[in-house]
Amino acid sequence: MFRNSAEADVHGAWERFVRGEDDIYGVRPEVAISWQRSRDQYRVDPFLSEVPNAVSQVTHSLDQDVVFAELGFCAAAMAQEVADAGGVVTIADANGRVLSAWGDKATRSIATAGGLAPWFCWSESAVGTNSMGTALTAHRAVMIKQSEHWCQAFHDWSCGAIAIRDLVSRAPLAVLNISSWRKDLPLSAKRWLEKSAAHTQNSLRKRAQDSGGELLAAYAQARGTSNRPLVAVDTAGSVVIADDTASVMLGVPANMPAVDPVIRWTPQLPTLIHAARYATKRSTSDPGWTGSTQIFTPLADQPSPIGIRPVFLHSYLIGHLISFGVSDGEQFPRTETGTVMPGKARRIVAMREENRMVLLGTAEVAVAESDGNQVWLHTDQGRLPAALSGLDKLENDLADTGGFLRVHRQYLVNLSRVREVERRDKGELLLVMDDPDNTLIPVSRRNTPAVRRALNI
Repeated sequence: MFRNSAEADVHGAWERFVRGEDDIYGVRPEVAISWQRSRDQYRVDPFLSEVPNAVSQVTHSLDQDVVFAELGFCAAAMAQEVADAGGVVTIADANGRVLSAWGDKATRSIATAGGLAPWFCWSESAVGTNSMGTALTAHRAVMIKQSEHWCQAFHDWSCGAIAIRDLVSRAPLAVLNISSWRKDLPLSAKRWLEKSAAHTQNSLRKRAQDSGGELLAAYAQARGTSNRPLVAVDTAGSVVIADDTASVMLGVPANMPAVDPVIRWTPQLPTLIHAARYATKRSTSDPGWTGSTQIFTPLADQPSPIGIRPVFLHSYLIGHLISFGVSDGEQFPRTETGTVMPGKARRIVAMREENRMVLLGTAEVAVAESDGNQVWLHTDQGRLPAALSGLDKLENDLADTGGFLRVHRQYLVNLSRVREVERRDKGELLLVMDDPDNTLIPVSRRNTPAVRRALNI
């Protein structure tokens, strides 16, 4: 039944995990994390026998249409090689809905009978761990082999997939997949997936750079009609350009265009990022929308009003112009940094050892500390390495919980775990955390006002 002990170990771990145990010895971390989501978050039946149909037709953006066309060319070019290896290539949208399939006729017949065909949904929430659905949650190629699939019905398949992501928001646009029935994938499968994704991302990058240029033009036009502090941000809230005054408030360079989406500036005001993302949601559904709110800045003890005007290119939202001191348009509530928002529970994954993970609730993590690309978590169970790389990524993942605040370039703290605040002679702040080590965390001078507001001190 199993060709080696590793496959037997994975199947045994799957059987135990399905029964409700948490022993995942022998299972790769990314698979084990996906199993946890499948069982505990999505509650997918591991003995599901039929893949569900997509609920409804989904409207795709212009970028998604570009991606589908690019991936179609890649898949068609690879189709004969995949067919010769007895495999199937599929393309699915950001919801896991399969759009098209190519490959070996006999394998496609089996795949169609099993739901690996157009208009069936392969998101993790629908069928649990699988290459397409799991790739939509990851930022790299995902290979899922036999018993690593959550549903037993797919244990005869070996699959690999990679998601194509929007270069600005990092949201998935589509996913490219290759599958084999009762055999391993070709050794070249992962390399082909990565090469196809890189080719498609290059097309998106050119479009994003063009959008950045249009944002610069809109910014220049607005600067000519107003002397208020002004910043141009993309749809995710990253800064494309800011004037002298706005740059001081946001902690970004002044008058330095960042057209390329890869090198845009991250403002040091989480509330401005939240406001920009809210504006993206509102103006996507209502192109005529404009709005305003209030945010705290390092230059004032009271919140400052900001006005937001969306910028479109050929009816496609590319970003926003944000003016300080303006209160035009729809008034929406300001986001208070440090206020925990209900219904935003998260799991933070730490590593105990190579094959054992610790699934932590946010309340169990006092501090996240950056050491290069490695992130260390100060927890009730001691200091543990995080499963993901990069403090910026963790900060972004936890942004909408409202409970974590970046107080220093190396430290992200859980505000509910601050026990004491120590003030030094020159006004510097030190936070004393309530973890077992009573860890001392320095607060950078720039972040001091935000910390004081968040802790009401």
